[in-house]
Amino acid sequence: MKSTARKKKQSVLNNQSVKKQKRKKNSFSFLRVMNRVALGFIKGSLLIFFVVMISVSFLFIYQYLVESPYMKLQEVDFQGVGPEIRRELIKMCGLHPELSLLALRLNELKQKMEKHPWVRSVELERRFPHTLVVIAKKQIPSALVLKDGVYYMNKWGEIFKKVGSSEEMDFPFITGISSEQPDAKRDLVKAAHVIRILESEEGPWSLKGLSEIHINRDGTVSLYFDHLAAEVRSTELDLKMKLEGLKKVAEHLNRTGRIKQVTGIDLNCLEGAVVSFRES
Repeated sequence: MKSTARKKKQSVLNNQSVKKQKRKKNSFSFLRVMNRVALGFIKGSLLIFFVVMISVSFLFIYQYLVESPYMKLQEVDFQGVGPEIRRELIKMCGLHPELSLLALRLNELKQKMEKHPWVRSVELERRFPHTLVVIAKKQIPSALVLKDGVYYMNKWGEIFKKVGSSEEMDFPFITGISSEQPDAKRDLVKAAHVIRILESEEGPWSLKGLSEIHINRDGTVSLYFDHLAAEVRSTELDLKMKLEGLKKVAEHLNRTGRIKQVTGIDLNCLEGAVVSFRES
């Protein structure tokens, strides 16, 4: 009996000892976790502090450079446009010597400059410490579009400006265009294609001898030349291929003395051209 009591007592003591050891281990584990958390928090705080300090330093340096007289806009170097457009662009964008070259917003300046009717596109570049470089592509008229007024059109078929009363009008007219038609843009591109074809020609059939391009509703184009009082009808896609045939027909009509009686030459035929004459 005594032996059994001793064993029970010993077992209770052992259990108490194990529980105390477990409590100590749990306490040590908790302290280690807390130490790691505290250490991580300190490291994170230091990192944030350094990041903030670096950001503040950069902001301070940037602000200093923006306000520095060594970064002021002293020159605007324009390329591709003349003095008049240069003055207008400077005024449109509010450029002046008190501005900081570093603080200029180039995307905004680009958008403002490209709103000028004579400017098709602009590229901007900072050239430190004092110069803004403006590389502009000027609009070049290829024709005059007649619709609700007279407008300049470039070689890509883009209308870019209404013609002023004192502006040049020595270009071929494009007629048959209406803003209300859904295919008006396509028709302008068609006319631009005709212009590019005739640009490579010389003599009376060149672009200089062309007075009008009329866009017909059937998809063809009617051409009117200064030296010929007749309509030349073709598709813009076939024109380049059929120009040589047109020249031969006109040469034959000249030789036979019948050129002045011609009212139309239709090149939309598989086996040549159809010539229409005035009645005698």
